Amino acid sequence: MATHHGQSPTRSRRLGVQGDHRNYKWWALSCTSLGMLMATINSGTLIIALPDLERSLHAGVLELVWVILAYMIASTVLVLTAGRLSDVFGRKRAYIAGFVVFAFASLGAGFAADTTQLILWRILQGIGGAFLFANAAALVTDAFPREQLGVAMGTNTMVAAVGLVLGPVLGGALVSISWPWVFWFNVPFGLIGAAWGALVLRELAKPDSVRELDVPGTLAFVLGLTGLVLGISRGAVTSWNDPIVIVSLVVAAVLLPAFVAIEARSRAPMLDLAIFRDRLFATASGAALINGLSRFALMFVFVFYYQGAQGDDPITAGIKLAPLAIGMLVASPLAGLWADRHGSRMLSAGGMLVSAAGLALMTTLDVHTPYWQGMLWLTIVGIGSGMFNSPNTAAMMGAVAPHRRGIAAGARMMLQNTGAVLSIAFVLAVITNAVPRDVLLQIFSGLAAGLSDARLAPFIHNMHTALWALALTSVVGAIVCVMRPAHMTAERRADLTPSRGAA
Repeated sequence: MATHHGQSPTRSRRLGVQGDHRNYKWWALSCTSLGMLMATINSGTLIIALPDLERSLHAGVLELVWVILAYMIASTVLVLTAGRLSDVFGRKRAYIAGFVVFAFASLGAGFAADTTQLILWRILQGIGGAFLFANAAALVTDAFPREQLGVAMGTNTMVAAVGLVLGPVLGGALVSISWPWVFWFNVPFGLIGAAWGALVLRELAKPDSVRELDVPGTLAFVLGLTGLVLGISRGAVTSWNDPIVIVSLVVAAVLLPAFVAIEARSRAPMLDLAIFRDRLFATASGAALINGLSRFALMFVFVFYYQGAQGDDPITAGIKLAPLAIGMLVASPLAGLWADRHGSRMLSAGGMLVSAAGLALMTTLDVHTPYWQGMLWLTIVGIGSGMFNSPNTAAMMGAVAPHRRGIAAGARMMLQNTGAVLSIAFVLAVITNAVPRDVLLQIFSGLAAGLSDARLAPFIHNMHTALWALALTSVVGAIVCVMRPAHMTAERRADLTPSRGAA
């Protein structure tokens, strides 16, 4: 349809190629990779800056954790709504809007005077992130033939790993200037991404015929997930008898099941439960949830292990975290190539088991453990993550009809991020248990180097307990991966995901 435009003299001056050109897929991949790079660098720079934020803004442990959780909950909850909006109004437009909102929120976050203001700006950052996350995988899946999806997703995952390598090191350098630069760094990045997307992206998908938004479902999920995470995280730091904790958990217990009931009856649900009727998509989704649950809190734990228990400065801690991302960087593209030829089932399961082994080995770490051991275990977990991520994402996105890819990409990110949010809340509850409050504050502010081994022992013990739990969760993820079909034929794919409202 758009071919004749490519001959127009006015159009020929525009950067990139038309959507039906054989090289368009690489232009689209360059833009989605830029978004992935920005998101992962932001995650790494912030997490390494947490002890500095605690000192500069006089934040409590709970407030500090919510600087991370506020962004994650906003992006998790709204990623499905963003997917719906992109299916209705266009993925290109939604993706560019994500860059702009993210840049604006980053500018504001750097000027925050206290943690309350910072958390509010982080929520706005999460809204921008939701539009980026919901559309990146859908734009790539629209542009690439299915037999190359593994390579494309592997490339995106590889770029994300580069961001994870750069983020903590860059964060350490930016914090040495001043903590606001951790956020201000994102501003030019976001504006460049928006301009690049406007120039090179083309709208390939047909709009969904159902144009309604699921407001009741969105509200139920927002309040239910927030209640669950607030209840777990606050209960860990204050008391499980705290009225706010009890009310939050009750709200979650009521609204999360209500969310599922609302989605089953809605004409235009936020989460289309019909896509889970396919066993491949359902099991890959379950694995994505477990992957977020078993792996996301790892960097959170190690920032406080290195800066707190071992007394490293932010730049050193950032460099020490790099092997996690380097392992992912090496494994992701190779895993994508393998999955395109041989399927994703055993590779995804193997990745989960490799990560489980690395997590279990981390329980040998102590206050005075030499760095090479932590480096080796982090590399193993990174390799496992790379083996899992790109094949699992390609399997999920290849299992849905083209006009449902926005909502499928949103479902993938929602489930993975829900696991990640719960991972942070759970690990916080474990590592703060029975640790004296003064010791905890010194660890979280990066000032624990002077503490004796005996004073740090409860934190190290709790860290081991959390790592064992994450390792066992990863084993469960491997079992879920094995439950998926071994292969998916083109004929079977054409029959997947019945479309609601179709003629």
